[in-house]
This record gives sequence, C-alpha cells and structure tokens, in this order.
Amino acid sequence: MDFAEIGIGEVVRRSGVPASTLRYYEERGLIASLGRRGLARVFSSAVLEQLALIAICRSAGFSLDEITLMFSPDGRPSPNRAMLAAKADELDATIRRLTSMRDDLRHAAACPAPSHLECPTFRRVLREGFRRPDGDAGP
Repeated sequence: MDFAEIGIGEVVRRSGVPASTLRYYEERGLIASLGRRGLARVFSSAVLEQLALIAICRSAGFSLDEITLMFSPDGRPSPNRAMLAAKADELDATIRRLTSMRDDLRHAAACPAPSHLECPTFRRVLREGFRRPDGDAGP
C-alpha cells in the first residue's frame, strides 16, 4: 500500500497527539519518522493508524512497553492475541469490581435506614471492604 508523506504538524492536526508526544513515541520506538523536511519531521500517513492503535491500547490500560509489542519491526500492527485476551479478562474483573462499588454507593445514597451504620448492606460493605486485585483491603 502506498502512503503519502505528511509533516509533523499535519500529524498533530489529524491525530490530536501533541508533537512532544510524537517525539517521545518515536524515541520509544512506537512510531518512526521517514526523516526531515527542513527542521520538521516527516511521517508516512500510516502513522495515523499506528497512533489510533496506541490510543486504543492506552485507553484499555496497556503500558507503552506492552503497546510496543503490538507492532512488528516494520511498524505494522501485530497484536498479541494472548495479551489482548488477558487484558479483556482484566477489564472484566475491573468492571465487576466497579459495578459492585457503584451498586453499594447507590444503595448507601438511597438507603431508608436512619443512619448508614444501621443499614445491614452498608455494614456488610464495611466488614468486607473494597478488595483490590492484589488482595489488599482498599480504602
């Protein structure tokens, strides 16, 4: 596939990613410029897809080191299916934990008991505490 060359300013405009972040991603090996036009870096337009994948991965909670593994040496997306499945499982666990917290908070906000300390549900939440994935009791 033939990709056009675009300057760093155009990449910033089209992706919304600041130039400083582009330079950092290039330093980390996540993206690569084709060279320079004067003082400005020039990229293949394919970098826009790479940046979209990086943004999706960051939103899902992947670290930059993990995201680096999502690209083949030539910069093409090559996601590790096992990593994707593991992150999906992690997100499922987070969703369950946050859903439980949300439900407990909604109950506490609407509970008809005269005081939260008289509410059996609130007392259960206090006894159990919110558990973090590492097993430590949360705040």
